[in-house]
Amino acid sequence: MTATPLFNRAGMLWQQRISGMHEYEFVREGNVFSAGFSQSFVFSSEYEAARQLLATLLSQYQGRNFDSVFCGRDEVNSGGVCFAHTSRHDLSFHPFDTGRFRDEVEKDLSLVHGIGPATGKKLNARGYLTLNDLCRHPHYCHNAKDVLTRISGGNTLEIMNLIGGRHSRSHRSVLGTAAMHEPEDFVFFDIETLGLFGRPIILFGIGSVENEKLCVTQYLLRDIDEEEAALLATVSHLSGDHPALVTFNGKSFDLPYLTDRLAYYGLGSPVAIPHFDMLHFSRRRWKGELSSLRLTALEKAVLEIKRKDDIPGQMVPEFYEAYQRSGNCGPLVPILDHNRQDVVSLARLFFHLMGESYGCT
Repeated sequence: MTATPLFNRAGMLWQQRISGMHEYEFVREGNVFSAGFSQSFVFSSEYEAARQLLATLLSQYQGRNFDSVFCGRDEVNSGGVCFAHTSRHDLSFHPFDTGRFRDEVEKDLSLVHGIGPATGKKLNARGYLTLNDLCRHPHYCHNAKDVLTRISGGNTLEIMNLIGGRHSRSHRSVLGTAAMHEPEDFVFFDIETLGLFGRPIILFGIGSVENEKLCVTQYLLRDIDEEEAALLATVSHLSGDHPALVTFNGKSFDLPYLTDRLAYYGLGSPVAIPHFDMLHFSRRRWKGELSSLRLTALEKAVLEIKRKDDIPGQMVPEFYEAYQRSGNCGPLVPILDHNRQDVVSLARLFFHLMGESYGCT
């Protein structure tokens, strides 16, 4: 399909709504507070570089049609047709040590209702070192057996809720439940939108492990009317025998946004599966050590990745609007690159943290 300036009515309406509309603030370089705690800012240097890049792309890709720039395929489903692009990336990680996770959990007496840190220490001193030991305790035996049954049942979502309910959702052992999955189970997910909630998603990025490589599939909207097909294609990745979702700030943004857009088309809600939000685990691991906990900052400081010709995610609507307005697909290039790198960095960050805590040595 070739992009032209003649978009359908829905696309024209969205173009009018986002044109000239910014949903972020400009921040001076060195403003550590904003960089660490806000997701809706753009450094002035990033903005200027992005505007220069946009002008360069519009000139560079003038006269070229979509198919000459992007190599991919049409995917057809009951929602219509959408464009899919696939890439593969190197991925290095250690196998998960499931035994280490289970030993850690079975020694956590506080998973039993009524046992806090002080009570746990007293029980340890009396020889109750594990949940199995508690099964012979006159008072806690019933609850201890219930906890062990839930753990041995292997339902990751139930175990995450059990641990998170007794500790916090960012607790080390909540992340550790990922050790109960195979690497091929994980779906690394990131979206690009036309702004805050209620607006279309224009790019869906999905990563999965195949033959020890990260396979990234991206569904890019050539026009707004392809959103329903892209939504259905995306949801198909969240089903399977034992899937688990990995995002960065996805509990607050990506997943609710996806759910909202599915509801808009009357498509129901995504199936509830284990969800590992790496923003929460990253905060627990690096808060106080790193000045910024944005994914781009973490990938630079932790993974030693430095992007080139990247655009801030907050400026994606402006680049997409330039594509809609002109029919020039050049502005789509950095959107696709930005989303792809987000998915790759998300996967590498996840396996890095898992390797630190539960990797086989």
